[in-house]
Amino acid sequence: MALIHAKTAAGRREIEDRGLRLAPALRSVLLLVDGQRDSRELQQMAQGLRAPEDVLEQLLALELIEVVGGNAERAPPVPVTMQLGDDPLRYQQLRDWMAESVRRHLGLKGYLIQLKIERSRNAVGLEQLWPEVAAALGKAKSPAFASRWLEETRALVLA
Repeated sequence: MALIHAKTAAGRREIEDRGLRLAPALRSVLLLVDGQRDSRELQQMAQGLRAPEDVLEQLLALELIEVVGGNAERAPPVPVTMQLGDDPLRYQQLRDWMAESVRRHLGLKGYLIQLKIERSRNAVGLEQLWPEVAAALGKAKSPAFASRWLEETRALVLA
């Protein structure tokens, strides 16, 4: 069963004040918990962040997240970027947006992410980098900034 997780009040406080000094991978996954993604999506993103396999269980044990719903028969998520199809102009626009965001807000700290963006061959590949970019932006700027960046990126794709 794919469960939906959301941050608890303690989880939101941890994002703001870093009181528990979570490992970077755990903190990154905590940033991604939004009450909309199910456990399968979060696990896939966590793998990309090299988080432990039991990351959700760890966050639950720390009472930073809670189960708010779930659906056993939910279809796998369709990437937002599937709408772009093979449109090279839209792909280039998304790629430029991501590269410029990393350059402007992360500088040299974003070098490896920048390389991954450049190596991406399609929009779906770029979308798979969104959690990593958001986690880095959240660490460098703020969680609110990272959330805003994700919203703007989705809006760019859906426009």
